[in-house]
Amino acid sequence: MSESADPLDPLVEQMLAGDETALRAVYHDVQPRLLRYLTVLVGPDEAEDVASETWAQGFRDLDRFSGDADGFRGWLTTIGRHRAMDHLRRQQRRPRADSELVEVPGPAGRGRRREHRHDRPRHRGGTGARWPTCPRTRAEAIMLRTVFGFDAPTAARIPGKRPGAVRSATHRGLRALEKRLTKDSSKKFPPTRDTSGPTDAEGTK
Repeated sequence: MSESADPLDPLVEQMLAGDETALRAVYHDVQPRLLRYLTVLVGPDEAEDVASETWAQGFRDLDRFSGDADGFRGWLTTIGRHRAMDHLRRQQRRPRADSELVEVPGPAGRGRRREHRHDRPRHRGGTGARWPTCPRTRAEAIMLRTVFGFDAPTAARIPGKRPGAVRSATHRGLRALEKRLTKDSSKKFPPTRDTSGPTDAEGTK
């Protein structure tokens, strides 16, 4: 008997069969990443409200979904993006990442610790790096590819882009982040001078 590729697959199956315990487990797995993604779009102060609207619609429409864990993450994230865009239209605002700081998290991992409601996206610590003036398309692509771990075709379907455009945005965004981090590191740790004096013929100071 082969193991499931994703440990959440059987829980999604049980959730679709009406198991409330499985539903809670799926929620705790998806919610932290959904919040981080929505933070890129609407900001940390409103991400939780949009996430609540997303889950409410997801629960209402759950009978329309069929698939595995990755499919559920993609389906719910698509709902979340639609709710975020509706929210921004109501507020007549641009997505957050166009003009403000964005926290770019480290690579996704299925073995990461669980995060709970108090682990708000507004938190300034952790493994994330602050990235100013990040274009929204790049920030969104990085979130979908690194936080959720979606492949390029799945990540492209959520914002309605081509897979090649998502790959390019992710690559350019990560290159810019690498340059920024290298620059910041060189400022933090400037080169030092050897002030111990010249050596003698035997090489001692």
